[in-house]
Amino acid sequence: MPAVRVSSKGDYACRALLSLTLHAGAPGPTSVRDIAERTAIPQPYLEQILLALKGAGLVRSKRGVGGGYVLARSPADIHLSEILAAVDGPITLGDFGEPHEDGSCNHEGQCVLHAVWKLAGAHMRQLLDGFTLASVAEVANGEAPWPEQMPVSSTVIDSLSAG
Repeated sequence: MPAVRVSSKGDYACRALLSLTLHAGAPGPTSVRDIAERTAIPQPYLEQILLALKGAGLVRSKRGVGGGYVLARSPADIHLSEILAAVDGPITLGDFGEPHEDGSCNHEGQCVLHAVWKLAGAHMRQLLDGFTLASVAEVANGEAPWPEQMPVSSTVIDSLSAG
């Protein structure tokens, strides 16, 4: 069964901001070149992504010598769902419109499927809302358990199983 995918752009955006988080103690902004080298993201593509993230208010930039990017907010206040939405748009499993309710669907149950896709998208957003750059950085630094062991994952997974 194919998995729901995060786009390359979304993955790169998360990696770029995670890199800024992991190197937050460095003095001054981080250059695009440094981020690209640390994350193995092609620099021209990274520049486009950072502009989108800047437009969403997730990073700030400084031009000129010693310029680069810094997080616009604390890593604890930036959720993975926000990063993905900034570069890919709202988190959804598709744009199928709103489902009809109460048996008014006349397309062989397709409206029920639309309701399922909407619910699955909401659960995906809920799960990603539970991860901040700070929490991911703690795992990356060996200071917190792997994501499957984190309370947010267990809570969401349990609610999906119960629902």
